[in-house]
Amino acid sequence: MMSSINALLQAKYSPISSLFRAAAALLLGFALIQPGLSQEVEDQVSDIVSEATEERIEQAMEDLLTDIESRISEDALRIQTDHWLVMAEADVFEQLAQEGYLFDRVSELDGLGFLLAEVAAPASFDLSATRAGIYEVIGGDRADVDLNHLYTAGVPDDPDTDIAGVAPRELLALPTDLSDLSLRIGIIDSSVDQGHGAFSQASITTRRFVENDSPPNFHGTAIASIIASNDPSALGLAPRAELFAAEVFDQTEEQGEFASTVSLIKALNWLITEQVSVINISLAGPPNRLLETALARVRERGVLAIAAAGNGGPMAQPMYPAAYPEVVAVTATDNRGRAFRLANRGEYVDIAAPGVNVRHAQAGGGYAASSGTSYAVPFVTVAAARLLQSNSEPAVMLDALYASAVDIGAPGRDQIYGYGQLQFQ
Repeated sequence: MMSSINALLQAKYSPISSLFRAAAALLLGFALIQPGLSQEVEDQVSDIVSEATEERIEQAMEDLLTDIESRISEDALRIQTDHWLVMAEADVFEQLAQEGYLFDRVSELDGLGFLLAEVAAPASFDLSATRAGIYEVIGGDRADVDLNHLYTAGVPDDPDTDIAGVAPRELLALPTDLSDLSLRIGIIDSSVDQGHGAFSQASITTRRFVENDSPPNFHGTAIASIIASNDPSALGLAPRAELFAAEVFDQTEEQGEFASTVSLIKALNWLITEQVSVINISLAGPPNRLLETALARVRERGVLAIAAAGNGGPMAQPMYPAAYPEVVAVTATDNRGRAFRLANRGEYVDIAAPGVNVRHAQAGGGYAASSGTSYAVPFVTVAAARLLQSNSEPAVMLDALYASAVDIGAPGRDQIYGYGQLQFQ
């Protein structure tokens, strides 16, 4: 990438300015953190050079430099650079041990059928070289090696506690049997405030995957209530559902609320052992090799993962885990069927559901209204869990779910609404 940008500038102005050399150095660092976005930056430089005067190039490059610095700082907070991971089946670890690769901290993922090794390393550690060495020993398709990426709930706006919002059951026409179904649903989120009145008769089993005695609980409480609240003023979509809530969010002053790759994978493993039919994942972040493999194994086990498409805006890059092919990516619409203004768009978006001004329980008591793709996921989760009771094959069920969606965008599947607006069958 650097050589191609270099050529662009040399073709029009030579020698390359010191400003550009500074930008090039930052571009290299940015590419190492988020290699999938390096082409985007190169295209921006190409546009600057092809249309600008020398003075405008200097100003444009300075603006680009500022943007790159901001994005490097932001993305660096999404990776634990001193913590890398290896995941594979047990026989692979035995082979690695014979070749001298020994790991101090290894967890057994019995539900997924893998072992997960966590390794502490200095920031200068060369992950690429280690990955290449491991792949040389056992082959590149038998193990996954990556950093411990971080994920957020991605809530774009502060919740509105001054208005009631719209109760979940008022946003879609629901089948009459939904109130009586004991759907077995997993959620991966922050903690749930089970002392809230909305859950007085709810069935919620929790397990914590962070070392924090007081983890955040706003988002998880909201998502759980949209599914299983028993309060008549904000009745959940499936009030008799059995919820299995994996608490994966930690919180620090510098990074805010976040979930790590390790906590997500361990949560997926636990939910598989609890035999849930659907997993609600209302969070988003960068791609990760281990997480992708874990989600592929989840689908192989016959369990469907449903995730938020992201709240980065129409021009944002795809967000994960929603963008993985094994996951159903959900976007949000308002009560008029219009796309949520900050929802991600892209070919990975599968289906739309209500996610604007949704009323939900607020941790500590009371109710709030929030907007975002996170709040749309529970609608698809409940619809899918209901259909899976009569058709246990996820692929067949999804065909039926997508076929029943109302096409509210461009004809056929599109990048804004996917197959269209969710409708309960």
